[in-house]
Amino acid sequence: MDLEKKPAAPAAAPAELRASDADRDRIAHILADALAEGRLTADEHSERLDSLYAVKTVGELEVLVRDLPAPGGPAAAPAYGLNPAPAHATGQAAVSETVVAVCSSSTRKGRWRPGAHTRVVCVLGDVTIDLTEAVFEQQVTEIDVTSVLGNVEVTVPENVTLRGYGSGVLGNFEVHGEGRAESTDPSAPVVIIRGFALLGNIEARPKLGARLVDLALKLRKRLQG
Repeated sequence: MDLEKKPAAPAAAPAELRASDADRDRIAHILADALAEGRLTADEHSERLDSLYAVKTVGELEVLVRDLPAPGGPAAAPAYGLNPAPAHATGQAAVSETVVAVCSSSTRKGRWRPGAHTRVVCVLGDVTIDLTEAVFEQQVTEIDVTSVLGNVEVTVPENVTLRGYGSGVLGNFEVHGEGRAESTDPSAPVVIIRGFALLGNIEARPKLGARLVDLALKLRKRLQG
């Protein structure tokens, strides 16, 4: 006996689909390129970046970049670091790193190259992420932090734009110096801290007196001098 077939539920229109992390990363890259090329001011970039993590659908994300060119054109030279172009502009996969501290400690500091995405997991331990001497190879650097009965501290140069999106349950999530227009540099990288603290601590702050400089420019001046 043939069973009556029920019609399949209509698929949601692409614009109505819930946005994924990959969708948000794509829009973040377009916004970063627009800031570097002077198409957006620092305030406009900051405002759209806030909306990026507040909206829920793909259609709402597209509204944020509808007045900007699609990616894939000539890449602008980065203002900081020695890499000629960010990874997403050259078609390379974004570099990811995972930092884990379970009943132990872990540190990243000095002259190191943070990837576009860094994941930090801290359980009954301590993690220190020091970006004050880091070489940024992309405009937007995201650090996703999970702290359970642990302590995570992130330090950035004072002229980097620092943004925070997170919460704590019987714990602490704090981003200091967020939106300090008087000290941030519109052409400097943006560092986004996203995290959740359960009976733990997540804290990010700029280090006063530590400024990110144009390393390529300093190298050229040294060679010419």
